[in-house]
Amino acid sequence: MPVLSRFAPPRPRALAAVLSLTAVVAGCSSSPDAATDIGPTSTEVTVPVSAVTTTVLDPGAEPRDVIRVTPALDTVQHIDLTTSSQVFQQIGDQPRQDFSSPEVTLPLTATVTRAVSNGDPSTVVDLTLGDATSPDGALMSAFAAASGSGAGLTLGPTGAVSALRLRPAPNAPDAARAAIEQAFYQAVYRMVSFPDVPIGVGAVWEIHQQVMSGITLDQVSTATLVARDGDRFTVRVNIAQTPRDSAWELPNEAGHLNIDSFTMAGDGILTIDPAQPLPVDGELTLAGDQAYSDPEGTTKLAQSLQDRVHWQAGQP
Repeated sequence: MPVLSRFAPPRPRALAAVLSLTAVVAGCSSSPDAATDIGPTSTEVTVPVSAVTTTVLDPGAEPRDVIRVTPALDTVQHIDLTTSSQVFQQIGDQPRQDFSSPEVTLPLTATVTRAVSNGDPSTVVDLTLGDATSPDGALMSAFAAASGSGAGLTLGPTGAVSALRLRPAPNAPDAARAAIEQAFYQAVYRMVSFPDVPIGVGAVWEIHQQVMSGITLDQVSTATLVARDGDRFTVRVNIAQTPRDSAWELPNEAGHLNIDSFTMAGDGILTIDPAQPLPVDGELTLAGDQAYSDPEGTTKLAQSLQDRVHWQAGQP
């Protein structure tokens, strides 16, 4: 579906390079920038987020409580979201190519527009974007015309995100749209979801979720509650991703690539205040190496990735 394809892959230029591998095999050519073209739109688009399940491995020490993320109506949180994505690819013996995305910092004002109630277990959060920044000069110029962009989240009481709403400014350039959308996409798949049973300090639980990034990945996050300070919880997270299939079915019936090897793992620490809709502090980094080949095994693609998500309290 064209609209969803704009938001689902977190690395669109990297996907274009992979697609070009099949073109190389077929003796055709492909532009690595073609997949980054995003047409203008002034409407909000809702992107479903894969469901989350949790499994408690150790309930931790007493006292134990059920941790519910239920910020009150009209709660306002100021938070800075910084993301980066490094992507390096090499096709056969060709020179290694850099498809990395520049670091982006999004100052966000998160406002709870609907709180959990007896009739509705969801929290709806509106996200207003301040002046986005990046060390990349071209992207900074694009951000200047992206004023008025925003987003939104729907959260369950466990903290799991069930929907991401994207609201780009009508005149935002393609580069700004893509950078903002990728930052939000990275963030929602690095959130902590709590189990719906009582846990205490030292508790360990697994968070299972599918991630769609061209390949369907099973993501397992092992979370450990390392500290509690009043109503703030510090959670250490170890993440591992594995592909569900042994082949990558390429879009538009372009064939498939064999997944010869795949590693993607990382860790980090997040601080959660259940009275706030977003993490109040923390950082997660995910990195890995993958190898793909065409069905005949004549052409190889090697890829190295590193994604980083950082949360820091912002200024009102």
